Amino acid sequence: MTHTGKCLCGAVRFEARELPMETGACHCEMCRRHSGGVYFGVQVPAENITYSGTENIGTYKSSEWAERCFCKTCGSTMYYRVTADGPHSGTYHIAFGSLDDPRGMKMTGEIFIDKKPDAYAFKGDHSTMTEAEVFAMFAAPLEG
Repeated sequence: MTHTGKCLCGAVRFEARELPMETGACHCEMCRRHSGGVYFGVQVPAENITYSGTENIGTYKSSEWAERCFCKTCGSTMYYRVTADGPHSGTYHIAFGSLDDPRGMKMTGEIFIDKKPDAYAFKGDHSTMTEAEVFAMFAAPLEG
């Protein structure tokens, strides 16, 4: 099944194939600043997503291992993408709010839970990871 999405003004559009029907919440400072609150992302392998209007995508290298992208016309958050080498390299985390039809999606996890502001909480059964656990997950494997 193919899912579609776009930014607020429609200058950037995408089609994603085999989209998992789940989203996750990130509470890190960068995601909060990039999205204006908690960032809900849907993980998509690079080979399963196609963008149009790419000339309208602005890219900001937010860390040594990732970039954050937005529409240069309307400012909508489009995605977070892992740029570091490793098993997650090239993976997109598209903004949940950019999906044309997000019905049926379930929230399955929260990361940087130890950085979550006190102003909100999500109910339901889902996994949580601290900052240290997230950094360990994305760390390059040790050579032995």
